Amino acid sequence: MDSIVIHGGNRLNGQIEVSGAKNSAIKLMAASILTDQPLLLTNMPRLADTRFLGQLLQQFGVEVTERNGADGQEILFHAPKLTSTFAPYDLVRQMRASFNVLGPLLARSGEAKVSLPGGCTIGARPVDLHLMALTAMGAEIELEEGYVSAHAPKGLQGAEIEFPFVSVGATEHALLAAVLANGTTVLKRAAREPEIGDLARCLIAMGAKIEGLDTDVLTITGVSSLNGTTWSVIPDRIEMGSYALAAAMAGGEVRLTKGRADLITALTDKMIEAGVEIEPTADGVIVRRDPAQRLKAVNVTTEIYPGFATDLQAQFMALMTTAEGTSVIHENIFENRFMHAPELARLGADISVHAGEAHVRGVEKLHGAPVMATDLRASISLVMAGLVAEGETTVGRVYHLDRGFERMEEKLGACGADVRRVKGGADEH
Repeated sequence: MDSIVIHGGNRLNGQIEVSGAKNSAIKLMAASILTDQPLLLTNMPRLADTRFLGQLLQQFGVEVTERNGADGQEILFHAPKLTSTFAPYDLVRQMRASFNVLGPLLARSGEAKVSLPGGCTIGARPVDLHLMALTAMGAEIELEEGYVSAHAPKGLQGAEIEFPFVSVGATEHALLAAVLANGTTVLKRAAREPEIGDLARCLIAMGAKIEGLDTDVLTITGVSSLNGTTWSVIPDRIEMGSYALAAAMAGGEVRLTKGRADLITALTDKMIEAGVEIEPTADGVIVRRDPAQRLKAVNVTTEIYPGFATDLQAQFMALMTTAEGTSVIHENIFENRFMHAPELARLGADISVHAGEAHVRGVEKLHGAPVMATDLRASISLVMAGLVAEGETTVGRVYHLDRGFERMEEKLGACGADVRRVKGGADEH
């Protein structure tokens, strides 16, 4: 299994292009099931997750054609006829978000059998709200031997659905199903993440009727069919925020391009508070920090969008490990998302965790050591810490990293980081 080896101490100076958003791309890919016309997605990230979902779509008869375009990688999806509505466990287990093919399959074909996605290292993340929404739209659902069997022989029906709490995945899933339902569907307490807006706007370009974009109430008037379209995936705000934090941690000046500063305001406000210089640009931000000036400890609380993203919590914790003072980090989204704390401690960080709260007491130096990635976002936090740790840091189990970060070593290396991938490295320590 591959590992990432970092020799710390180098400043970062240069430019990094932000890739298309993973969390948007995979839901846009699922939308290809809804039409028999071609859907061309541009600015597509090259990731393990998009590759996994492409394999699953091919299982249904979707033609998937990858090619290089003017806007980076683009992928053409075409499903003139669905040849299967069965999503086996071996494919679904590789990525939880692939469960969201259930609604589109049901909307187009009236039936589907999809494996439950299984456990998740950062929390329970149940799919009960997904099934609640589909049931409200008239789906007949049975759970049997780890699979969801769903039928809607007369088609899905419009419904008023109020989620008991905000769920990004359930909002996206209900949206994907409702666009072909008979009648009007109203989603209340809907999530407002930019990726949901991206999905909704793409569906509108395909002929869907959706009102209330970027609000917590979405109104969808079902249509009989959707056409194809060409759509550019929104920039990845989590990747952008991660590299902004990496630049702040290592020091220097990095220009992030092909991004949008407005997508990470909650993060950059906290970075400015900590002493980082942030300059918004027309297509991203410039991050500057003099490494001779120590950062100040800042408290953060993860919240639903537009609050501080849980997917940037591990990276911000890494930044705080060498800040002056004590930072208190509250995790309100996932109940088990501090697994990176013991790994950061192996590098010399002083962190204590109590339930959903972590106290990070800044130290003057980190020291290289072998560490292990526990999930996607934790993996980049360990790479960040390795950028400033004295000596060599080896990050194992980087298949987590490959799920969400495209060409990470190349992007950081071009800015001066001493980071390389070692093929076949051990994944234990």
